[in-house]
Amino acid sequence: MSRKKISTTIYVTPEQNEQLRLLHARTKVPVAVFIREGIDLVLARHAHLLPGQLQLTSAPVRTPSVGPDPLTAEADGRAVLSIAPSANQETPAAAGDRRT
Repeated sequence: MSRKKISTTIYVTPEQNEQLRLLHARTKVPVAVFIREGIDLVLARHAHLLPGQLQLTSAPVRTPSVGPDPLTAEADGRAVLSIAPSANQETPAAAGDRRT
């Protein structure tokens, strides 16, 4: 049984409309099916930006690290790795701080 559909309006270019109509004429598949498939492709491509469902199975638990998490998410969904020296590692001196 088909799920209930929600009506919406989209705007396509004349070229997109013509291509969809030709595809429909050759395959006899309704244009709406192709549009829904296109939406599914976009949603799959950007799934990492959508909220996910929690797993009910036991997943590996991440232990908290000391200090800030080195992997932080940017506003656009990209991950940025920031690397800070560990406590037992020397940091290079700035050019003005070098003693001769």
